[in-house]
Amino acid sequence: MKFKLKTDYITLSQLLKVCDVVHSGGEAKEYLNSVEVLVNKEPDQRRGRKIRSGDVVETNGTRIEIE
Repeated sequence: MKFKLKTDYITLSQLLKVCDVVHSGGEAKEYLNSVEVLVNKEPDQRRGRKIRSGDVVETNGTRIEIE
């Protein structure tokens, strides 16, 4: 799927919520601790990780391309 940024960046937890991977911030925290999330093919568990245009987030069979 593709996600169009309207600001300079979005945090990883916000992106997971907006793309319906998780439903809340607390769920995002648990999700990041238990499921592998790749940002640009590198594992990352930081909820506050800034995701910018051109980044690719992959998790549990879902690929999100940031525009």
